[in-house]
Amino acid sequence: MNTCRMDHVSYAAGPEGLEATVERLVETLGIDRIKGGVHPRFGTHNALFPMRNGQWLEVVEAMDHPASLSAPFGQLVRARSEQGGGWMSWAVSTPDIGRFERRLEREAVPGIRRFPDGRELSWRQIGVKGTLADPQLPFIVRWADGQEDMHPSQAAEPQASIDKVAIAGSRDRLIEWLGGEQVGEEDGVADVDVDYLAPSGTPGIVSVTFTTPAGPVTL
Repeated sequence: MNTCRMDHVSYAAGPEGLEATVERLVETLGIDRIKGGVHPRFGTHNALFPMRNGQWLEVVEAMDHPASLSAPFGQLVRARSEQGGGWMSWAVSTPDIGRFERRLEREAVPGIRRFPDGRELSWRQIGVKGTLADPQLPFIVRWADGQEDMHPSQAAEPQASIDKVAIAGSRDRLIEWLGGEQVGEEDGVADVDVDYLAPSGTPGIVSVTFTTPAGPVTL
């Protein structure tokens, strides 16, 4: 079985903009952020908080760019920011994205990030339309082989870890979305604890708990 694992969590910038949102999270979490970059295919840009286990917290904002209106990921970011910002989505990684392409009957979308030194980080992702329709569902990414250490989140020593994600939704729905297989560990997703709460409104991430140098912080 090709187990999925937690990749990252995404927080949409509020009306104050990316930099102000990031500075607020720096103060709340008590850890440093690192510069992210631009996603030219999606019309978005971000900042990153490196986490242990190769994970990260992404703070993302839609740019004044046509792609943010046409690309599903740009639409997702823009919609969440227009609602005031906050927890937007999460992603799981897989070694076999082809099985998701076959099940969803469409191809994964390529992503690329270019660095000033000419290097390129590439990946493929699928399922953002599912996240748009049902925000409890993660989208799925497949990083290009041999590029794991190129992601900007790996450029700094992690100061914190993602310990728990509380989601208003259904674990059975998640397993169905990921192909009817166990996602990872018995309690949910590999490398993180997931609490499933009965939705009282829109499904999706309710909170994320981090272990930081100052102790647990729930955001």
